[in-house]
Amino acid sequence: MDYIEKIVSMVIEYAPQVLGALVTLIIGFWLANLIAGKVKKSLEKKEKVDPSLIPFLHSLISILIKVLALLSAASMFGLEVTSFVAILGALAFAIGMALQGNLSHMASGILILFFRPFKIGDFIVTNGYSGTVKEIQIFTTILQTLDNRIIIIPNGSITSDPIENLSANPVRKVPMTFGVGYGADIDHVREVIQRVAGECPQIDHDQPVDILVSELADSSVNFAVRPWCKTEDYWVVYFYMHEHLKKAFDKEGINIPFPQLDVHMPNAN
Repeated sequence: MDYIEKIVSMVIEYAPQVLGALVTLIIGFWLANLIAGKVKKSLEKKEKVDPSLIPFLHSLISILIKVLALLSAASMFGLEVTSFVAILGALAFAIGMALQGNLSHMASGILILFFRPFKIGDFIVTNGYSGTVKEIQIFTTILQTLDNRIIIIPNGSITSDPIENLSANPVRKVPMTFGVGYGADIDHVREVIQRVAGECPQIDHDQPVDILVSELADSSVNFAVRPWCKTEDYWVVYFYMHEHLKKAFDKEGINIPFPQLDVHMPNAN
């Protein structure tokens, strides 16, 4: 009976603290999600706010409020908040030493947001992957590839490797190579390429199109073709030129060679 009485007395003694701590945590976590969500919606409505900052700030505000809720719940059990903060700091230091990689990813995320080598909506190439930046989070950056795959790359890997931002400039050249047979007239081929490029509506016709003989290859004379266009029209121009040049070459009787091997058999006699 003594044990039962002790248990009952402990329940009566600590029930208010436990209940208060649970209520504090529930309300604190609810407020964290509510406030972070409100801040996110407010930032999304402002045109001058960089979209790259929104998910980062959303995560940061949510985490800070939840930490405050945990500290408030701990104080209800008689724990000194200052001592708890000191313990938490020591624990954070120990965890930080064990998770140096994750901390470096967080620092890299801050660097990306500060120096802005790219932003949400840019098409980048990094770490062997290419895609449109969908989110810049605290530890990772999320890319969406052209075939609708999602690539999650740690921020530390991005800042330590070269980054190619294909959306940085509003216009760019579309480098292409087309091979024709050695029997084709070079000037005629150049005229056909120029005509097809002139018919493409996405090409910037105020800029000259580079049409240069780039290589005398084993089986073909290769032309380097580089028209200007808006960055968002890059692939439209690329596919247009390949399709319509093939049709134009066929119509003009210009041969597109393929690799071939001539075998000479000496007369056995």
